[in-house]
Amino acid sequence: MALIITDECINCDVCEPECPNEAISAGEEIYVIDPDKCTECVGHFDEPQCQKVCPVDCIPLDPDHRESRSELEQKYQRLTAHKTPA
Repeated sequence: MALIITDECINCDVCEPECPNEAISAGEEIYVIDPDKCTECVGHFDEPQCQKVCPVDCIPLDPDHRESRSELEQKYQRLTAHKTPA
């Protein structure tokens, strides 16, 4: 599943730079997560980095974007296919 930021967000700015897929951006009132870019950090880390740093625990799974681990891995492959290794 992709993650979602709830209205409990305090706009502390710590989640956005932690996202390796650049899926988090400032919305009109709170930060938002693009479900097409969110892989729950699959392929990058063992756990979602935004959840790890969020001080108010406002980043749950998005029930509207259910994905299996395999689907998240495929999304990671698609998102990183165009990037060249450093």
